[in-house]
Amino acid sequence: MEMAKKFGKHSINTTPDSFVRIQEDRLLDFSVRCFEKSGIDNEHATLISRLLVNSDLRGIRSHGTRAMNGYCHAFEGGQHNPAPDVKVIHETPTSVVVDGDGTLGYLPMARATEEAIAKAKEIGMGMGLARNMGHYGSAGHYARMCMEANCIGFSVQGYRGMGNAAGQESKPQIGYWGNPPMCFAIPAGKEPAMVLDSGTYILTGIPSSPETDDLMEKFPVLFFRSIGFCAVSSLLGAGLAGAALPETADNAKWPGNGLGGMVLAINVSAVISEDAFLGEADRLARDLRDTHQPVPGTDEALLPGAIEEQRVEVHRREGIRYGPEEQAESRKASERLGVPLPWEE
Repeated sequence: MEMAKKFGKHSINTTPDSFVRIQEDRLLDFSVRCFEKSGIDNEHATLISRLLVNSDLRGIRSHGTRAMNGYCHAFEGGQHNPAPDVKVIHETPTSVVVDGDGTLGYLPMARATEEAIAKAKEIGMGMGLARNMGHYGSAGHYARMCMEANCIGFSVQGYRGMGNAAGQESKPQIGYWGNPPMCFAIPAGKEPAMVLDSGTYILTGIPSSPETDDLMEKFPVLFFRSIGFCAVSSLLGAGLAGAALPETADNAKWPGNGLGGMVLAINVSAVISEDAFLGEADRLARDLRDTHQPVPGTDEALLPGAIEEQRVEVHRREGIRYGPEEQAESRKASERLGVPLPWEE
């Protein structure tokens, strides 16, 4: 228990001790205006901002608008293409590949997800792949898009050369290797949907230390699972998406283009009555909540995704709790780009 308490303090996605409250619409408008000042058009800026603010609403601070200033820098500095020609470059009845033209990963991956959902609605399953792009943020953005269309969603991202540690003074420990995003999103009826949205490293947010080395000695199976999840993300999110192909490996023009992404959409109604499946999802959530003890430090026995749904309700009613790190990044963007902050100082 003492080790758990010590490790828990490292999580960025806990509620901040100090914060200002910001209404959703004001934060969204601020982010859109900053992105537009960085050189991208309104539609592109609105898409990225909407997804970042969604993360803030869910309390996923690590993937919210705190990233916006860095993303704007990347557009301003030529790391990513601010005016991309995002297009489908390969298609089959069940799959589609989207080229991101060197831009940030949000727009190409959203397009790939829309195509995957359309195919799932037509024939039962659809896979969207995107390459030649940058970071796509939380995998949950794209798995949730599938879920909102009454599909089961699964998404991962990987990057070119993932796992190659050549050039370091000594070989790093494989148990600490990688932390790409991965998400499963499964719809429910009246109960909160099950959304497992996380990094693949078993100790995400916790730095290596003698305590974590001790955990690796005592529970190696946890770290082998972590290694496996990282490899899955790399091979599906980068390898299958074509991020390592020669035609996408030229970083000369857009240095941030080395990532790829994959999303799979499964149409529930293609294989079972939608009402029957949603009813079973509700049953599972209820039975776990009503017949099990909650995890220590929590009030209810909940499936992943339920706490985020509760936070959205609170944040939409009372305002997003915006912590010191988020405020600092927003001030930098505000001062550089000339966009007023979305809260009163």
